[in-house]
Amino acid sequence: MIHYSVIPMDVIFEGMDTYSPEFVEIEHQGVTLQVEPMDAKQARIVRLLSGNPQDYMKEQYTPGTVISYIPGFHQTLS
Repeated sequence: MIHYSVIPMDVIFEGMDTYSPEFVEIEHQGVTLQVEPMDAKQARIVRLLSGNPQDYMKEQYTPGTVISYIPGFHQTLS
């Protein structure tokens, strides 16, 4: 990958090596999702883990979408 910028590379990639998100696999409205919790009530969709092709056509499951999320018992993925 080539990146052209007037901003120094150390400024662009600052903190990249220390970033370690916590991904959680949840079921939201019957669809399995991998999300990144943002706070106590919201999470950002990272990817869709559904086996149903129709779920991939639904705009509400687009990666980056923020959904309501109440933490409970879940499996943490790294």
